[in-house]
Amino acid sequence: MTHARIPTALTGAPLLLAALALALSNFMVMLDTTIANVSVPHIAGSIGISPNQGTWIITSYSVAEAICVPLTGFLTARLGSVRLFIGALIGFALFSMLCGFSTSLGMLIACRIGQGFCGGPLMPLTQTLLLRIFPKERHSQALTLWAMTTVVAPILGPILGGVISDNWSWHWIFFINLPVAAGCVVGAWLLLRSVETARTTARIDTIGLGLLAIWIASLQIMLDLGHDRDWFADPAIVTLAVIAAIGFALFCAWEFTASEPAVDIRIFRHRGFTVGTVAQALAYGTFFASAVIIPQWLQASLGYTATWSGYTTAFTGVAAVLLAPVVGRLSSRVDLRVLVCFGILWLGGTTLLRGHWTSDADFWSLALPQLLQASACRSSSSRSPRSRWPRCARRKRSPPLG
Repeated sequence: MTHARIPTALTGAPLLLAALALALSNFMVMLDTTIANVSVPHIAGSIGISPNQGTWIITSYSVAEAICVPLTGFLTARLGSVRLFIGALIGFALFSMLCGFSTSLGMLIACRIGQGFCGGPLMPLTQTLLLRIFPKERHSQALTLWAMTTVVAPILGPILGGVISDNWSWHWIFFINLPVAAGCVVGAWLLLRSVETARTTARIDTIGLGLLAIWIASLQIMLDLGHDRDWFADPAIVTLAVIAAIGFALFCAWEFTASEPAVDIRIFRHRGFTVGTVAQALAYGTFFASAVIIPQWLQASLGYTATWSGYTTAFTGVAAVLLAPVVGRLSSRVDLRVLVCFGILWLGGTTLLRGHWTSDADFWSLALPQLLQASACRSSSSRSPRSRWPRCARRKRSPPLG
């Protein structure tokens, strides 16, 4: 086993360019979590599948990414952080290109799984490498840069996906990753080799990882197919539920006793960590469920184009970007538990506004809850502006201005 290297912080232009490469890499991966959401109807029509089947394009990426993230520590120890980062970028670009060339659902799902596996390590690696290249006294700036790319990418994803699908072709939502990935690979190769980590003979918990993949995949497939197959009235759904439950129980039992677990779930003995993780999981589940469902509903039921469904859903993150500095300032003055509780309660309140949506809703009635969802500091007495845009329900055209 080799000794860990002391990270060498960069300065001047190398620091700026290296930070840009890492930020763009994180941006690209986060963009792909939402860019396909508004393009599902286009993709489904192009390859001859139903919109419900098209959601597998989103699910396959997310599941693969979730399974691969726990492997990041092991892969970093065996390969080195910079080597893994460059290799994951190249793999992500390759699978993005193959996604764009896909002509069937099976091929597209397989390539999206490859994208997810390669993209999984990139998000934690970008954060780690940013902290290595920035001096210790500027770590807060590095984390702010990383957080901003994490917030901005999901905002631009629906807009880019809609504009590209309507004006060019859905294939380009994947092809646009290629020049970004190529530039980031070159930047990482030239600038980040000085902060490479030492390689060690780390071991991987193959049984724990296998159980993790089995129960997560079974649960996700059950949730995806349940609605179409009348849930537990279908034997396949029952089988998947049993596999998921048994797999989860075996996974927990194994990881609690393994000397080098793939996922150290013993950390859940800390009450604060457990409560925080559960709260985050529920909040993110609510957020991403709406991010997937709403664009499809707008296009299938209200006749929105992909572009305008992207504009509508993109309001979700506008306030988050504007208020990020405010929240950062408040976090040093206000108990973080208060901020988190307020944000979750606000998320629940804005979700209730969607319960009044109808097929006659105008643009601002649909966009306002999206805007308020990210406006935890916005007063609850805000009133919806009177829209001057006519309804675009059941019309395949964009609502005119004025």
